[in-house]
Amino acid sequence: MDGTKALTGIFATSGILHFAMPTPYEKIIPTPLRDYKRELVQASGVAELACAALLASPKTRRLGGLLSFGVLLGVFPANVQMTVTAYQSQRTTAWYRLGTAVRLPLQIPMLQWAWQAYRSEETR
Repeated sequence: MDGTKALTGIFATSGILHFAMPTPYEKIIPTPLRDYKRELVQASGVAELACAALLASPKTRRLGGLLSFGVLLGVFPANVQMTVTAYQSQRTTAWYRLGTAVRLPLQIPMLQWAWQAYRSEETR
């Protein structure tokens, strides 16, 4: 599977989950932004669904790649917060902690896929 298709699927799935199961996403909103957790989760869900839709079409893939790159950078603090919280809590399992730590480096190929979609010759 190429990176654009993978990223499209990841964004579509995650975007839907922001609305179907918002609580896990609300828990990883960085502490200074917690007063707006519901709104931020909904906004990021809309952004991820928009990324998926834009990436799915060759005509809009370039814009989708650029938006995806920005969204990934924007949600990175929440992923860091999730990892920090997991390691600070005595209630989290070792598997959950490992999962949160693995999530951070997975942002690198996702950023690369987004950039490749933006730079793709077929979308120019």
